[in-house]
Amino acid sequence: MQQPVNESAYHFGVVKAFSVASVVYLVIGAIVGVYIAGELAWPWLNLNIPYISFGRLRPVHTNTMIFAFGGCALFATSYYIVQRTSSVALWSNRLAWFTFWGWNAVIVSAFITLPLGFTSGKEYAELEWPIDIVITIVWVAYLFNYVMTLANRKVSHIYVSNWFFLAMQVMISYLHVVNSLAIPVGPFKAYSLFAGPQDAMIQWWYGHNAVGFFLTAGFLGIMYYFIPKKANRPIYSYRLSVLHFWTLIFGYVWLGAHHLHYTALPDWSGSLAAAFSIAMIFPSWGGAVNGLMTLSGAWYKLRTDYVLRFLVISLAFYAMSTFEGPIMGIRTVNALSHYTDWTIGHVHSGALGWVAMVSIGSLYYMIPRLFHVKLYSEKLVNVHFWMATIGISFYVIAMWVSGITQGLMWRAYDDYGALVYTFAETVAEMHPYYVLRWLGGVIFMLGAMLMLYNIIMTIRQTEESPDNLSVAAVS
Repeated sequence: MQQPVNESAYHFGVVKAFSVASVVYLVIGAIVGVYIAGELAWPWLNLNIPYISFGRLRPVHTNTMIFAFGGCALFATSYYIVQRTSSVALWSNRLAWFTFWGWNAVIVSAFITLPLGFTSGKEYAELEWPIDIVITIVWVAYLFNYVMTLANRKVSHIYVSNWFFLAMQVMISYLHVVNSLAIPVGPFKAYSLFAGPQDAMIQWWYGHNAVGFFLTAGFLGIMYYFIPKKANRPIYSYRLSVLHFWTLIFGYVWLGAHHLHYTALPDWSGSLAAAFSIAMIFPSWGGAVNGLMTLSGAWYKLRTDYVLRFLVISLAFYAMSTFEGPIMGIRTVNALSHYTDWTIGHVHSGALGWVAMVSIGSLYYMIPRLFHVKLYSEKLVNVHFWMATIGISFYVIAMWVSGITQGLMWRAYDDYGALVYTFAETVAEMHPYYVLRWLGGVIFMLGAMLMLYNIIMTIRQTEESPDNLSVAAVS
């Protein structure tokens, strides 16, 4: 039988750093998101200052939530999981710390350059070429360290979470490099190597696979470890998890063109993407069911285990958003939904409901164990859960209603074939929904601030009470 490795042999310092950074970036990203949501409802909030206008701050918000908060959560959990499931320390602690400082240097660079207007203009890939080079170096270092850690593992089996993390690392390396190919014409300006429909196709091959591999595969790696751990149950079906992995990895790469219906892209490519999009419902729901069925015989724990609630509700949002996305990829539905707030609602049901909730649950699980203390307040976790759930619900429902209303108003014609509504009238109609969206964001933001307070107070117990070091056993 494999003997467990003493916890002190692991390199958990970098995991602690990424975990705390993730919570901090969650608060920062939420604050920026609430502010720009307020700008859409009350445009005077930009104060005629270009650096805080919606166009400048919107990529700051998306990069902070996806790559700062989500990225740090992925680094933290993957470094934690690979050590725990491989019974071996990270291959190189120095290389791990290099990824921490390098990744945070990228994030700080984004905070500086994006408000100044330095942007490639590509969705989820706005950072200019010098920063793209740094991203590539850091990410490849992350991949290399991870592979070498698995190569040195002291168990024969590679747990399924690690397969999801590896798929994310390999594909994001490939996607980022290809989409970022550009010809520099200045210190912070470059032009894409691709043009026209080819540039659009490469961008959304990258964009949707960033969702598929960074925001889905990576966080499924989190789910497959922390739900069994928190429920104290084995995963419902390990075979299903392996099937989920291979079907997801094969299918997701074909979906990008469903963002480009009714454009210069050939129709066949959009139809192929739509067909694969529908097919992807099955592996996605298989993974969600696998996670939920893991709680068989343990559902009673949800009454008192507030951290487990975050993990379970994330699966509900995962199932919902992975059904909604393929439906929106169908050409006729896309004719109504595209360019509307429905897309914004869909993105945030996945980004906040799935990604944020599963990340928050995993961070609440890890941090007390990393610092060997009890969580400062379980009650605050419960309050945070309800604030996050209510905030996301306000946000997503408001955007669903707003988006469908927009789509219907834009395509309304009178008997003479003229548009019934002007664009300005459709914008005015959106105002109450934008206020509701802002309100939902405020509630979510306050919940994130509550989490940061809870985490700070949890960590402070380590400094104030050394006797607490044995309270929370690492599991």
